[in-house]
Amino acid sequence: MFSLQGKAVVVTGGGRGIGRAIADAMARCGAAVVITGRSSETLDAAAAQLRESGAEVLALAADITRAKDIDRIVAETLARFGRIDGWVNNAGSADPDDVGPLLSIREDQWDRVVDLNLKWTFFAAQAAARAMRDGGGSIVNISSRSASYPNPGTGHYGAAKAGVENLTRTMAAEWGHLKIRVNAVAPGVVMTEELAKTLNTESRIRRQAETVPMQRIGRPDDIGPLCAFLVSDEASWTTGAVIPVNGGSIVPLGYLSYLHRVNRDIG
Repeated sequence: MFSLQGKAVVVTGGGRGIGRAIADAMARCGAAVVITGRSSETLDAAAAQLRESGAEVLALAADITRAKDIDRIVAETLARFGRIDGWVNNAGSADPDDVGPLLSIREDQWDRVVDLNLKWTFFAAQAAARAMRDGGGSIVNISSRSASYPNPGTGHYGAAKAGVENLTRTMAAEWGHLKIRVNAVAPGVVMTEELAKTLNTESRIRRQAETVPMQRIGRPDDIGPLCAFLVSDEASWTTGAVIPVNGGSIVPLGYLSYLHRVNRDIG
């Protein structure tokens, strides 16, 4: 793993799922880690586990959709560690009550999904960049495979993530002279606690895995090491990139049955 010794890294939504795995990867590389989220209980449990491995951790209960909370995350991180070297915008989701066919999406559903995944990702990145402007740093936005493909049933979520990827490139262009790098990581289907509520049978898991050339669903710890690399000095000339981590599931759906037949034929 890459060394992040001496660096302070903020991971939003860092109490569980992919965010928890990202925080773990940062800590294993030597970073001091700030994890944020809405649930104090979840954060405290994650922080305790990270500290058991020797990591220095600050857990901050905060709602990333509130500007005052973003400002508080920045202020308390600077007060504790004196710097922000990395910031991972992981917080984001689409509540089951806010998704559905585009013909039936209401304005309030649209606003909740797009605000969380696009608007507040931007303002969190902006706050991080302002804190980094004197010394540089690395911002990693967590996008999704949904940004690049049609998403029946979650179209506004995919649109928001597509916006994140466009903003990532624009922020990289505007902030490069400040030595602030901005990249995005786009996971495919990853088995988190939330997804497990839907993929709750072996047959459902198998059907989903069959759409992935590597024939398995992703794990949260598939995502963390790449994020750690992007924060590290080894990635000092990498900015404006959108990097997929999806087991190769970029094959158009229409070719999947063909791919499966080929795989069987070649053994």
